[in-house]
Amino acid sequence: MIPLSLGQIATLVGGEVADGDADLVVTGPAFLDSRRPEPQGLFVAFAGEHVDGHDYAATAVEGGAAAVLGTRATGAPSVVVPDAQAALQELARQVLRRLWENDPGPKVIAITGSQGKTTAKDMLARVLADAAPTIATAGSFNNELGLPLTVLRATGETRFLVLEMGARGIGHLAELCQIAPPDISLVLNVGKAHIGEFGSQANIAIAKGELVEALSADGAAVLNADDPLVSTMAARTSARAWSFGRAGSDLRLGEVEVDDLGRASFDLTHEGTEHVALRLVGEHQAMNAAATAATALAAGLSLADVAESLRSIDRLSPWRMEVHERSDGLVVVNDAYNANPDSMVAALETLARMGQRGGRRTVAVLGEMRELGASADDEHRAIGTLAHRLGIDEVVTVGDGARGIHEAVVDARGGDRTARRVETVEQASEWLRDNVAGPDVVLVKASRALRLERVAETLLGEDPGVGPGVDLGEEGGR
Repeated sequence: MIPLSLGQIATLVGGEVADGDADLVVTGPAFLDSRRPEPQGLFVAFAGEHVDGHDYAATAVEGGAAAVLGTRATGAPSVVVPDAQAALQELARQVLRRLWENDPGPKVIAITGSQGKTTAKDMLARVLADAAPTIATAGSFNNELGLPLTVLRATGETRFLVLEMGARGIGHLAELCQIAPPDISLVLNVGKAHIGEFGSQANIAIAKGELVEALSADGAAVLNADDPLVSTMAARTSARAWSFGRAGSDLRLGEVEVDDLGRASFDLTHEGTEHVALRLVGEHQAMNAAATAATALAAGLSLADVAESLRSIDRLSPWRMEVHERSDGLVVVNDAYNANPDSMVAALETLARMGQRGGRRTVAVLGEMRELGASADDEHRAIGTLAHRLGIDEVVTVGDGARGIHEAVVDARGGDRTARRVETVEQASEWLRDNVAGPDVVLVKASRALRLERVAETLLGEDPGVGPGVDLGEEGGR
């Protein structure tokens, strides 16, 4: 964060200094977890239903924080405000305005989509960071608290501020854009994730398009030409529209080839052509790379530089198509961070391809996809049918929410010989312990609440040769 005194912070957010000197300067980032204090940072205290952050203010300051932002005095140097969340957001808004007074100030790039936004954000942050100082959302910290915390990590040297933005309803993205108005807005897709909250894909499109409507006339909208609900968003802004996709787009993605380990290679074309062979797993990563490239071009980078950066990326945020190999040759694909129908399809297709190309037995460990509303049963059954059609050798479902996947596999195969249904992560791990080994490949995927990554961690942690697992990386770990 740019250095600010407590007095300056109080003026910016309409608060009062308590238990400290108004001239005390905060130089570190804002943060929420008192157990992980930021040196000289600003601890933001919230009074929750079960825990009151104000009770831990002294711990945060003793751990190295400079001061506290909260709704009551704590005995530690503080700025006291009526509403801590509103104050945090206002502080981010005001700090960003100050940064824009620099020449050049940071270019704000906002990213949304029903799936893939964290992966695309990670890719884009890596590409932009190769060109200039870049700050990006950590993990998927993309809501009304995570976004201002990310903004407040920016400094006078920051040139690109990459912000993942998530929405739980219409109007949410518009509110986030009021905190950090975007210079470039990337919309990846409009899928079925969270359809239970929005009610329909049309409503999801309305919400995602708020990112485009927030652009000024000299901004840029980067839109998926292959998704009709996204490409039509160009009409919702006077900013320049950049398109990416398979054909007829500003940044064209060529034919995608996939190797034995599921890694994609392809051409990207825009006033020239660059070939990219990704080190990441999954054919769907090619479209994420195209979205990244189009956004980086809109930000002023060259295609050659973008392609060079894309080729070097070997890992993203944890538990997203994270591939490890045990010393006995067992391959574990940990994609357990989250799941929706589209991302589940992409993961299963990658698993099938890895099995076909590498001659490996395939095992899918699948849990519930949440927030699908009335379509939940149909969507889960569709995934089970797809697993059968793709020829996945064994399908293990975890929890009652994934019952539809299990039932569809059993129906399609006329029995449950290759379909297992268990209730807990521990039961899944126990079955896998006795039934998989190298050169099998195991996919682990479910919505975040199930914490299915524990299955992958158990499989890999049982191997004394690799501890938590060995990344396959460029050479496949062979």
